[in-house]
Parts: sequence; C-alpha cells; structure tokens
Amino acid sequence: MIALEHVFKQYHDFTAVEDLNLQVGEGEIVGIIGHNGAGKSTTLKMIAGLIEPTRGSIRVMGRDMQKEAVKNKRQIGYLPEESPLYENMTARQYLMFFSELYQMPRRAAQARIDSLLDSLNLPEKDKLTGEFSKGMKRKTAIARTLLHDPQLLILDEPNSGLDPLTSFFIINYLKTLKRSGKTILLSAHNLFHVEYVCDRVAIIKSGKLIIFDRMDAIRASLGRREFQVIFKADEALDYERSEGNYIFRTGEVEGIAVMLETIAAENWALVDLSVKESALEEIYVKLMTAA
Repeated sequence: MIALEHVFKQYHDFTAVEDLNLQVGEGEIVGIIGHNGAGKSTTLKMIAGLIEPTRGSIRVMGRDMQKEAVKNKRQIGYLPEESPLYENMTARQYLMFFSELYQMPRRAAQARIDSLLDSLNLPEKDKLTGEFSKGMKRKTAIARTLLHDPQLLILDEPNSGLDPLTSFFIINYLKTLKRSGKTILLSAHNLFHVEYVCDRVAIIKSGKLIIFDRMDAIRASLGRREFQVIFKADEALDYERSEGNYIFRTGEVEGIAVMLETIAAENWALVDLSVKESALEEIYVKLMTAA
C-alpha cells in the first residue's frame, strides 16, 4: 500500500526527514511516534502528496506520488492536526459542501453523510459547527476525511486535546474502519492509544526511523517482563511482604517455575500470579533519552 525508499526532506540547512524507509501493507494500522519536530507530520504530508520529498521515492497504491499524486489523492483521506471548520454551517451542510467538491452524486452523498453522522454520533440538524465542542468538531473533520470513502487514511493526531471518552471513541472507531478494509497511518502522542490500536509502530527520532515493528517484537527486544507471585505461608520467610502476604518477583521464566514448585512442595497458599510487561511509553522514553 505504501512504500518509502531513502526519503529525505530538507528545508534549507535543516533536514526534517533523513533516509526514511517504510513499508505499510494493505489493511494495517501503523502508528508513527516521536518527539515534537521529529518529522512525523512532514512524513505524513509527503505520503499524502501535500509536499514533495527532497529526494527518494514514495509509492502509494502502486503509484509514484511525484508523478501520479492526483490519481492517488482520490483514494486518500488526510486529517491534519489542526482542521478548522466553516462554523456557520451545520455538520450536514458542511459535509454536503465537500461532497460537491468531490463531485459526488447528490443521492450517494446524502446516503454517505447519513451513515457518517450516525456512526460518529454527530447532530444532524440546527446546531452550527461553531457551537460544537472540540470533540464534535474533530468528529466532523474525521467525517469529512471519510466522505469520499478513501482506501487510505492519513491521520495527524486524530484525538489531540480531546476528553478521554471522546478520544477513546475515536480510537475504537479506527478499529471499525480497519475491519471495513481501510489502511490507516496515524501519528499520536498518546502512546497507550497507539499500543492499543496499531498493528505496527514506527518510532522516529530527529528525522530518522529508529524502530519499526510489531509491538510484541519491540517489547521482546527493548522491554522487560516481570513475573510476580503472591502467596501465604505460616512461617517467617525472607521475601517482600504486603498485607500479610509474601511477594516474589523475577524476570526469568525458570525462576517463576522454581518458585511455584516450592510453594506446592511447602504447601503454601498461592494467592495470585501475574505478568507485567513494558508499556510502549516506557520503551519510548528509554529510546528518546538514550545518548
């Protein structure tokens, strides 16, 4: 679906993106994360055909974005981080206006708008977008992005600044879109949401791609895993204690196996067994603060 090969983007003496190679398959949700100024938005804009790379190749849906961008844009929905609306229109009026720009047949546009208003829980009548909450405005912008039923969605901070409920609604909505066959490329600062919704994660640091893999592979190579056993015993033991229980922790599978065998052999009472793995946020901070 998307192939970037040795892509650079320079602004005078500043290199925003450096030698970026990225492959995104059809039907994937891929998250791009990095610090402010890392090159995330620049990368998304190049893939959307809004700006051209200084050098390198970008192909989307098999087409060269520098030669066939117009054809590709018909199948791309792009949501910028800041997306002002025409605030003297209702959501329906606003979407109808854009359907005319897309040259959609009126009846098909009305049916599509009905579906989007319903799925995004947007008010259909009377209320102007200028009176909307930030979350409703963002939903309206997402509806506009989806209006022409694109194959590829490029979303720059789709839930930035939203309340937790609206933010989680949008993230779950992305899963629904994936099930309908959409390919989604998004940037986000909320790493819990990225970990929750994305098939693969790309981490960019100072314009360079430093990690691109599935979350389980990233966690296996860069994270840590801790096993915890909570148990009761009638004798004094040299283990951590909490609320009358003993706690044993280890990062090794062999260690936990030995401990469970000991508990069984000594007839102690097993209270709980849990596994804690590194979250994406922990791994991200480790990478960003590394020399």
